[in-house]
This record gives sequence, C-alpha cells and structure tokens, in this order.
Amino acid sequence: MLLYNDLLERKEKIAVIGLGYVGMPIAVAFANHVEVIGFDLNKKKVKLYKSGVDPTNEVGNKAIKESSLEFTSNEKKLKEAKFHIVAVPTPINSDKTPDLAPVEGASEIIGRNLTKGSIVVYESTVYPGVTEDVCIPILEKESGLKCGIDFKVGYSPERINPGDKVNTLESIVKIVSGMDIESREEIANVYELVIEAGIHKASSIKVAEAAKVVENSQRDINIAFMNELAMVFDRMDIDTNDVIEAMNTKWNALRFYPGLVGGHCIGVDPYYFIYEAEKLGYHSQIILSGRKINNGMGSFIVDAIIKKLILANKVVKKSKVVILGMTFKENTPDTRNSKVVDIIENLREYGIEPIVVDPEADVTETKYEYGIDLVDIKEVKDADCLVLTVAHDVFKEMSWEDLDSLFGDYSNKEKILMDAKSILNKSEVEEKGYSYWRL
Repeated sequence: MLLYNDLLERKEKIAVIGLGYVGMPIAVAFANHVEVIGFDLNKKKVKLYKSGVDPTNEVGNKAIKESSLEFTSNEKKLKEAKFHIVAVPTPINSDKTPDLAPVEGASEIIGRNLTKGSIVVYESTVYPGVTEDVCIPILEKESGLKCGIDFKVGYSPERINPGDKVNTLESIVKIVSGMDIESREEIANVYELVIEAGIHKASSIKVAEAAKVVENSQRDINIAFMNELAMVFDRMDIDTNDVIEAMNTKWNALRFYPGLVGGHCIGVDPYYFIYEAEKLGYHSQIILSGRKINNGMGSFIVDAIIKKLILANKVVKKSKVVILGMTFKENTPDTRNSKVVDIIENLREYGIEPIVVDPEADVTETKYEYGIDLVDIKEVKDADCLVLTVAHDVFKEMSWEDLDSLFGDYSNKEKILMDAKSILNKSEVEEKGYSYWRL
C-alpha cells in the first residue's frame, strides 16, 4: 500500500507509455486522482494533445483541455514516475507472427529511466509468457536493477472498445495480476481509483495474458461461424439477417452477426495464441480456421459486387464503385488493420478503382498507411454501386434523397446497394426497387 498512498498524496506519479486509443483514456482517468505523465514517441501526437486536440476521439477535446495530465515525448520525464503503465500496440508481421517491437521498445525506454521501488504494468496484448520472459529481461538489462528486489512487474490487459461510449474504461471489469501477491494487491488498489465496475485478480501474469488473447479469439470464432453461414445462405438465396432475427428469439442466442473483422484486437490477438501454441507443438484447428474464414470476407463481398454489376448490365471495368467506410469499426477514426482494404484490393483485380468515403477516418493516416485518398461525400456523383462497409452514425442517418444523389441518372433497378453492415431497412430498399444485397 506504500506506493498507492504516495500516489494519492501526490508524492509519486503514474506514467502512461503510449497515448493511443487505450493509453489516452487511462491517462486522463488517472489524472483526475493522481499526478500523471503521458508519454508518446510521436511528437506530432503529443503536440496535438498539448493544444487540447484528441485525435483518437476517445475522450474528446474538452477532457484533454481540462486534464492536468502532463504530455511529453521526452523519455527522461519517466524518471519522475514510480508506477508505469505500458499501453503500446502489439501488431502482427506480414507472416501473421507477433510483432513485439513496440512492447520491447517501450520496455527499453522504461528500463533506461526506471528507479528503485517502481512497478511496471503491461496492458498491451501478448501471448502468455511475454511479460516475464521477454519484458522483464529487457527492463533488467537497461536499468541495471533486479526484478523482484528493486522493482516489480504486473499485467493488466486492456479491454477498451474504441468508439464505444457506453462500455467505457470505468465500466469494464479490470483484470489485474502481479509477479507476487504483494505487487498484485498494490496494482489492484491503484486501478480501483478509476475502475468502477470492479477488479478481477488473476492468479498469475500468464493467466491474465491468456485471458485477453482468449476473449478476443472467442469473438473471432463466433463471428467466423456467422460469416460461414452468410456465405452458405447466399448460395441458398436466404437472407442471413432474417435467419438471425428468427434465431435471436431464443433466450440463449449469442447474437453475433457476420461482417468484416479487423482492428487491433479481434483481427490480431488470435494469431498470438496460434503462434505460441505452434511453438509448443500444437497446430491450431478451430482458431486458425476462424481466421481464414474472416480473412476471406473481403473477397466474398467483392464477388457479390461483381455479380450484381453483371446482372445490372454494367461494364465491370467502367463501373463507378463508391465505398462508404474505411475504419475498422463504426464511429472511430481508427483505420488500423481495416479489412475494407481487402475489398479495395479485390476490386482492383477486376480493373475497378473504387472511390472511398469516410468522414470519421484520419485522412493523413489513411494515406500514409494504405496510399488511399479519401474523398468528401459531397464530391461523389454518378455512382453505379454504393458499398456500405462501416456503420458510422453519419451513414445510418443519411436520407434516401442523400443516397440517391450519389447515383447516376438511371432507374432504381440499375442502382446497386451493397450493404455489408445491414444498415438499411430491407423492406424500404426493396420497395424503392434498388438492386440490393446485404451480408
């Protein structure tokens, strides 16, 4: 309880390393109770935060401006903190293996600035064993200190759902773990300052690491099941959503829906589990199969688009296809691991260069990451086909007049609407006579 009390009395500080969609909400929340240093290597991002701008849209400009949080890209400021929270991304390499470079780099930075009596808590998603087998040795090497004697380590997986204003940091049960009972209790006490939903104390760091990977792998598998059903029902000429609506009348229905599975969690975390399992000689069957199904949805949707273009007597290569949505999920500017890219790349194979519209997406990041120039929806006209890929509120609120204005001047049956998120009312679309398809 010593460090916890020192934090409350503002004798010591918390440092959050990584000010993205996960780190920023944590840093702001803690800043309401204790002294907090927010560190990020991205100087441009830090400059935005200092000016009161939240590029993630997770906490909002007002909260940033009013927060006492100290933003910095100077790693030496970390020497002032005793409780370090690592919230950097853990992506995958092109061969689907874990890319631990960000978490290793963060460990090196913290290690160089670590002081005796500190606690380092990792929130980044990793496979079981990374915190103790990879991170601790780096911390010890860079600091010259001994883990368990001079400093302690814990793991508390992030569970934030980007863009979700209901299930927020404070309202989600927090899993915490430590290298021993003492550190686990200290970490739990600190997180209780901001977590209203309660704390779950995992029996070990590896259990906490595994819990995070498994909860997202479970969602991935369930969505894969619905995606496989959607592909089969499409061949049967059965509307998948009609089936789900009927199925959901049963009390124990899980209420998953088909769709693109991207982002930095569900589309990535299963590979961490698969990687570690294969290292131990076990070849994943269910989880890997789920990944293959979900990774194939872009191709499936494009096949449906091409079929609709042909049936509408369109010349495929000359067709103007407009994609509405670039982010990996609704109401967030986050385009990391967006599977909309799969649709774009598959359309290009047919000679179609789609127009991409997304008022929520970060224009600069989209261009840098994917080489895609986003277009203002006001500039769109004469479309042959609209593809709704992300359920942003701004798209859901569009009137039929708004949608119709994006098409060319021809009959409704020649206007193709591809609804990958089931945004539109099926009865209304059919009543208006559009050529309609939904996942």
